[in-house]
Amino acid sequence: MSGSLSLYLSMASFALVASITPGPVNILVLGTSVKYGFQPALRPVFGATAGFCLLLLLIGLGLHQLLTQIPEISLFIKWAGVAFLGYLAIKLAIDSGKINTDRGAKAPSILTGATLQWLNPKAWMASVAGMGAFIADGDPVLIWQFVALYFVICFASVSCWAGAGAFLRRYLHNDILVRRFNRCMAALLLASALYLLLH
Repeated sequence: MSGSLSLYLSMASFALVASITPGPVNILVLGTSVKYGFQPALRPVFGATAGFCLLLLLIGLGLHQLLTQIPEISLFIKWAGVAFLGYLAIKLAIDSGKINTDRGAKAPSILTGATLQWLNPKAWMASVAGMGAFIADGDPVLIWQFVALYFVICFASVSCWAGAGAFLRRYLHNDILVRRFNRCMAALLLASALYLLLH
């Protein structure tokens, strides 16, 4: 029993560190929450969480073997991820900075969050590393348990970034401040893209 508890605690620690540390998804969620508020930011939060957990599940069920056999897939993911990050950075950089109070406004969607995870090589590496570290024998029950645990921790962790954005939203009272904030977020997304290019 203590061995199982130790394993689950290790899984939870891995999920927490991988989910809550800064990265493209968290930057997107932070910026979304500043512009649109906490609730709309939960759409990309859910999308990123579900997208990553689907990826984690498929890696656990053997998708990593396909990456080993066809390395061109990894290269495509890398370049598509860089292009998508660049696109998001440009959108942020040219944003008007107007805080949106319209509840029906077009915030990033669930699909945007999921796509960002699937085009993020770091997410693929985290999935492979997590499954390799905790489920080397491919036990399907343990795979599903890891994915379920990861979903809860990832959703809570990325939601913290939405909460931080909602907090900042109170203090960014004019368009100029929001534009500056958006450009900082755009620079961080470009830095993430550059990191992907160099690794």
